[in-house]
Amino acid sequence: MRRPHLPARLPLDPWIPALLAAVALAALLPARGLAASVAEGAATGAVALLFFLYGARLSTREALDGLRHWRLHLTVLACTFVLFPVLGLAARGLVPTVLTPPLYSGLLFLCLVPSTIQSSIAFTSIARGNVPAAICAGSFSSLAGIVLTPLLAAGLLGGSGGGFSPGSLLKIVVQLLLPFLLGQALRPWVGGFLLRRKRALGYVDRGSILLVVYTAFGAGVAAGVWHQVSAARLGALMAVEAVLLAVMLLVSWYGAKRLGFERADRIAIQFAGSKKSLAAGLPMASVLFGAQASLAVLPLMLFHQMQLMVCAVLARRRARDAESAAGAELPAGHVVEVSPEAQHPAPQAR
Repeated sequence: MRRPHLPARLPLDPWIPALLAAVALAALLPARGLAASVAEGAATGAVALLFFLYGARLSTREALDGLRHWRLHLTVLACTFVLFPVLGLAARGLVPTVLTPPLYSGLLFLCLVPSTIQSSIAFTSIARGNVPAAICAGSFSSLAGIVLTPLLAAGLLGGSGGGFSPGSLLKIVVQLLLPFLLGQALRPWVGGFLLRRKRALGYVDRGSILLVVYTAFGAGVAAGVWHQVSAARLGALMAVEAVLLAVMLLVSWYGAKRLGFERADRIAIQFAGSKKSLAAGLPMASVLFGAQASLAVLPLMLFHQMQLMVCAVLARRRARDAESAAGAELPAGHVVEVSPEAQHPAPQAR
């Protein structure tokens, strides 16, 4: 008798161990004094380089072509920058009984971060959704987030955002927006070179983020902010984030149905509209929160892994539903081919 097929293991983003190692190093050997100044300067340069590479690799032509599906993109943007922030503001009632003020600031910041690109595409592909739409939706969200995330943080976080101040907007412009625009301007000359070295530059991307994580968490250790967090508070934070993710998955799926989108588009909306980008959020948090960035990014790091695990299971379920529906429409004896991606998904997320 044939053994039943066991589901693939839940995905662990391969760089989560690297992030945890950076956090552990910051806890054991935080940079202090002159070393802290050097690390902060290096992190600032790394963030600028990161956003220059984002700009240089984003195809303006592909983004403009994707505008033809404007209703879908507006729906994803509404999920990311309207519904998420509304839910984040609603969670204010959990302070201080469930969440401490610093953890709540991090949770609200999580709700302001743009959507992912890679994992949205990967999960949409696995679930047999509209992959081109997912590509454009993730790209538009990341592009809009460079401007909208700092503006929303200015309006919603205000002075409670740790080190946030109106001057942080200038830092955002100098460290994030200007390098991004410079990358876009130089793309005709450097875009091909960067695309040919995409694999190597991936290490530059993640190395930059690891440096940001080390600097942010090291500053938090030196300032003693980690004494504010207990195991019970962390458990409560994870429970709140689980509810947040569940609400966004349900609303993005059934809301898209009410708006008249077909199944393939609903899949793209659900996976692009329910997730948040760790790669975009970490550099922004380091600029917006200063020494409090370690606590501010903790909710985002937890949510990042949670969304991968839940969406991996959900994408496989959507794929099986599509196969069952296709099989029901085929004549008896017809074999339905299952793609390797649906059997062995290996998404990597930002």
